[in-house]
Amino acid sequence: MIDLRTFTYIDVLQPQLASYISTVSQGFFPLEEQAALFVEVAPGMSINLVTDVVLKTADVTPGMLIVERQYGMLEVHSEDQGQVRAAGDAILRYYGIDVAERRAPVVRTHEIITGIEGYQAMILNRMRYGDLLLENEALYILECEPAGYAALAANEAEKVAEIHLLDVRTFGAFGRLYLGGDEESINQAANRVRQILEGTIGRAS
Repeated sequence: MIDLRTFTYIDVLQPQLASYISTVSQGFFPLEEQAALFVEVAPGMSINLVTDVVLKTADVTPGMLIVERQYGMLEVHSEDQGQVRAAGDAILRYYGIDVAERRAPVVRTHEIITGIEGYQAMILNRMRYGDLLLENEALYILECEPAGYAALAANEAEKVAEIHLLDVRTFGAFGRLYLGGDEESINQAANRVRQILEGTIGRAS
């Protein structure tokens, strides 16, 4: 039995998310404005066969392939949104399931800290792979399940607000997103993240 944990399209990769993926990826780097697909399944080993199916079916490029004991995650991208959707269709056909059988995202934690203190900013900056958090900025933290939806949240936040993408974890038991910026921008980003995750249809976890 396959647990389709994450299955989400990103229509237009935003600059910071594309750059972040390039920073942490061991595959082929995406470019901003390309389309992308994030898929996460359990058991994790099945993602290897899925990758073979996708690359033989659609003209897409793999950016991330992560196989853990429990979960496997694949990200592919292309300048052609149609090819990315063809890759997604191939995955669903391979498993014999419908997109509605994916898990719906659940927000486990969301926090906004305003006027961040300098030492806390320094600690967070040592942990991040993205942009820098500055003293007195606001910090937004999201923890969601399944993990892959953190990428969708990051991309949508970047569309609507002038934020700094500090870090985004898209695999494992939980996804995490850290954003920095002025308080108004962070509030705008947080509202959009809530809207997009609440509007993503799937089965309850």
